[in-house]
Amino acid sequence: MKYNIKSKQYLLRKKILEFYYNNNAGHIGCSLSCIDIIIAIFYNLKKENDVFLLSKGHAACAIYSVLNDLGEISDTEMSTYYENGTQLPAHPAPNKFKSIPFATGSLGHGFPLSAGIAKAKKLKTYSEENVFCLMSDGETNEGTTWEAAHFSVSNQLDNLIIIIDKNNIQGFGYTKDVFGDTSDKKKWDAIGFEVIESDGHNIEELQYNLSKTILDKNKKPKLIIANTVKGKGVSFMENTIDWHYLPMSEDQYKIALQEINSKYNA
Repeated sequence: MKYNIKSKQYLLRKKILEFYYNNNAGHIGCSLSCIDIIIAIFYNLKKENDVFLLSKGHAACAIYSVLNDLGEISDTEMSTYYENGTQLPAHPAPNKFKSIPFATGSLGHGFPLSAGIAKAKKLKTYSEENVFCLMSDGETNEGTTWEAAHFSVSNQLDNLIIIIDKNNIQGFGYTKDVFGDTSDKKKWDAIGFEVIESDGHNIEELQYNLSKTILDKNKKPKLIIANTVKGKGVSFMENTIDWHYLPMSEDQYKIALQEINSKYNA
């Protein structure tokens, strides 16, 4: 799919800000940190029968915005985001949209689910389908993450591509001050993953590295450590713990729109 990268970055950030503001919702920073990763996967790499799981479900607005842009979620449906009775709650709900197969956001569960799907695809002898799982770096504190990691290595799941949105902030602190850096490349190398570090906001670099992992059938599960900035594109949100939770005031919304227009729509 051919598209203008900067225009897409602007359009989807604008959508994200609009949906959060209209519904007085939080978790803005985490959606802005991972939106470029989701763009890299959905607009150029993901095939029809590939599976994508957003394990960091609190960034649901990011995947909703992409699926809305691609036509899987209608504008009418999107207008119900975060409202009572919606199919688009704060964390993804399953069984409504093809691209959202599971409820996620209880952190640490997306990876095990993805590993199971990847194993099932391996059991289909001629399957060349891949599984993408987007995690937060805070999730790598979870025990289920490491169980799934060892399972993936022992089952040689080279069709599994884990992407860690490494923005260095989790719920109540900086990751280095909580459990330390559990998304460190050396740890994943030691377990047996093929690991690549990438700029999580450089879509061309992400696409190149993701494409490389897709093609490399070396019996190793893949990990992209995407170095990102929480709240990317809005200066007062960047690298702050508060914007994991806060909703925007009208003035903040206007400033945020002006900033992304200046940075991405020039």
